[in-house]
Parts: sequence; structure tokens; C-alpha cells
Amino acid sequence: MSALEIAARQALQCLDLTSLNDGDTPAEIEALCRRAQTAFGPVAAVCVWPRFVAQARALLPAEIKVAAVANFPDGALDLTRAVADVRLIALSGGDEVDVVLPWRALQQGQASEVAEFLSEVRYASRPLTLKVIIESGELNTAELIAEATRLALAAGADFIKTSTGKTRVSATPEAAAVMLQEIAASGLGAAGFKASGGVRTVADAQVYLQLVEARLGAAAINARRFRFGASGLLSDVEAVLSGQAATAATSGY
Repeated sequence: MSALEIAARQALQCLDLTSLNDGDTPAEIEALCRRAQTAFGPVAAVCVWPRFVAQARALLPAEIKVAAVANFPDGALDLTRAVADVRLIALSGGDEVDVVLPWRALQQGQASEVAEFLSEVRYASRPLTLKVIIESGELNTAELIAEATRLALAAGADFIKTSTGKTRVSATPEAAAVMLQEIAASGLGAAGFKASGGVRTVADAQVYLQLVEARLGAAAINARRFRFGASGLLSDVEAVLSGQAATAATSGY
């Protein structure tokens, strides 16, 4: 098996197949759930709006997790809204919450308010898996990216996630390296990393697979520690695994 095929299989097993378009319909979510069950095996999770969680859970086998977003995509410092999203996800049978950290508030020096927000969301979301989206492309500096990662880890996040995929800059290897360094330095051996936004090909995915292995070790290349958030990556994964020429997907989360 080639290195590209190995990376494709790893990416598939760590993939959160995602649809977060404003106009998503039940028919589109049904199609997404079918797509999640590929000829090469299942993805790790599907990620949808909270209103579609019950539908997705009913359509998917238990091995595929259902994730949904909270405080998304703007990341306002609005605890009431975030907790309402979390409760809907939990009551609808969701397994995972992807919440947006109030990154503008962090930029404005409101670290204590952001820490309190994350702590309350963590409390409300237990026992679900919590992924905290720090919107690394908007934080701009390594210092802010590191601070956001530390705040999320201190609050008990299970994963630190790069991006919503709704901003001009999404996941970058540079931001990922900072986030992974903070995860490694935290001593929290169970904390994971999620690259989201702009990861459209297996070649893109290989960069993050290598970063995670270098910072967290080869044992972290599994869905408990590492995820990709994408809608377009699966097409290239399937192309590689079926022996076809890899082609870049046209859209991605």
C-alpha cells in the first residue's frame, strides 16, 4: 500500500463529514448520511446543524457519531445561545458538540469571560464529546492561538479545532503546529486536534497527519484524538482508494 493510500485510509477513519450550509434540507442530510457509509468503511462522524441531529442519529449506525455545532459560526460571547444549542444537540441524541470560542472577545482581552463561557459550555455538554473551535485564521498571532488553545484545554475540551470553515482563512499548518504544541505541553494525554476548513485532498490531509504524528505520536492517529472537518475531502479519499487519479474536491468545510 502506498503512502498516499495509507493517508487516505487514515483520513477516512478520522473524517467528520460535514454539511453546514444555510439552506440545508432534510433530503440533503439524508444524502450526507448515506455518503458517510462508504465502500471503504465508515467516516468517524457527521457534523450538522442542531436541528438535524435527530434525523442523522436515526439514519446512521451507532459506530458513526453525530456531531453538531453550537454558537456557530460567529462565535459571539453569548452563553445563553450556546447552552441552548448544546441542550438541543443532547436531547436530540447527538454525540459531539463543536462550539465556537468567542474569539473576538479574546482579541479584546476578555480572557476571563471566555474562560467562564467555555467552562459553562463544558458543564452543559457533559458527557458529550466537546470540540472547541478557536477560529485560528482570525486570531492572527501565534500568541492568541496558543492562548485560545490553553483556555479550551483548561475548560476540559476533548478536541481543539482550527476553524468554522466560514472565514477567509481556515486551517493552516502553521496554526496547527501551535495548537498541537500546546496540546502536547498540557500533559492532557486524551486531548485531540481537529483540522477544519480547506482540507480538500489526501495530499492536504497528509500534512496534518504528519504534524499530529510528530507532535502527539503515531498512537494519536485515530478518531479519538484526531479529526478532519470536511465535506470535500471524501471524494479524493475515495478516488485514491479506488485507484483513480486523485482529484481535488471543489468544495470544503
